[in-house]
Amino acid sequence: MNGSGLITRRGFIGSALVAGSSSKALAQGFAGLGESADGFAPVVPGRTFTFPADHGPHPEFRIEWWYVTANLTDARGTAYGAQWTLFRQAIAAGGPQEGWANQQIWMGHAAVTREDTHRFSQTFARGGVGQAGVETTPFHAWIDAWEMRALDSVNDDNIAPLELKASGADFSYTLRLDADRPLVLQGEGGYSRKSLREQASYYYSQPHYAATGILTIDDRPIDVTGMAWLDREWSSQPLAADQSGWDWLSLHFNAGDKLMLYRMRQTDGQHYGSGKWIAQDGRADQLASADIAMTPLAFTEVAGRKVPTAWRIEIASKALRIECMPLNARSWMGTSFPYWEGPIRFAGSHTGVGYLEMTGY
Repeated sequence: MNGSGLITRRGFIGSALVAGSSSKALAQGFAGLGESADGFAPVVPGRTFTFPADHGPHPEFRIEWWYVTANLTDARGTAYGAQWTLFRQAIAAGGPQEGWANQQIWMGHAAVTREDTHRFSQTFARGGVGQAGVETTPFHAWIDAWEMRALDSVNDDNIAPLELKASGADFSYTLRLDADRPLVLQGEGGYSRKSLREQASYYYSQPHYAATGILTIDDRPIDVTGMAWLDREWSSQPLAADQSGWDWLSLHFNAGDKLMLYRMRQTDGQHYGSGKWIAQDGRADQLASADIAMTPLAFTEVAGRKVPTAWRIEIASKALRIECMPLNARSWMGTSFPYWEGPIRFAGSHTGVGYLEMTGY
């Protein structure tokens, strides 16, 4: 395809994403997450997850993503972060159509972060023409040249080993992801509530990846190692109309435990929280909204917004009281639907590293 065709196609897709959007729609992000889900499949409790099938797309639902974040260091101890995300949105309900009539839009985000820099890139594709998609056997998720693919002898129950690749104008990375422990179903058996009403998603994670590879910034390759976290989530209406966005964390404790938690922000100030504590031996404890206290400690002015980039997290039932600090407080993803996403470190009752994502600011 020639250059003018690519520009025309991406221009069309970008227009489709933002057409008719308001500040509220932009706050809720890609796919109008708080809009009516009429015609799309509902998320209901009691789903039985099946792998590898559920590693693949679910086009009867409006939105889903394959999302990897990695906390990395080089031989000198310099810290880095890497993000790889593939989003799928159905712009109309109904069975997938062929070719350019296909109603699936794909969007990819990739980023690398260091204390002194944050680089990101974005790409779009229309479904049905082979430019983006996800296959389950062997597992392969891609958009343009970015890909997450199974290596030989992949285990479908822990979706490893994988190879992860992405690049932008001034960065690239290739990472190998290995895991020796199974996937974790978030929420109640993979049913993850987002409010006290019917908003929910199907959600599972692989928080146990060991990552190795090469990260390149400004044509300088760097050998890195670290830990990575995969989130898989799909839904048709994960936000209520009075929810403006979320604050989400994935934490790797130096002692070996893992923690996922989030706060869905509501306009009345009665925010809804949820989380899961994952012990080294694989046991996982669900955390209710009342268990979690998330308090902003410091704000950063970025892209004309005031964003809470330092947090205190308290979970009394786990004797947890930590303060989370960003590696780079200006880790702003200036994409079509902008948000903050970057690596963090934390200290207090527990120590470790993780990732923070904040939407709707």
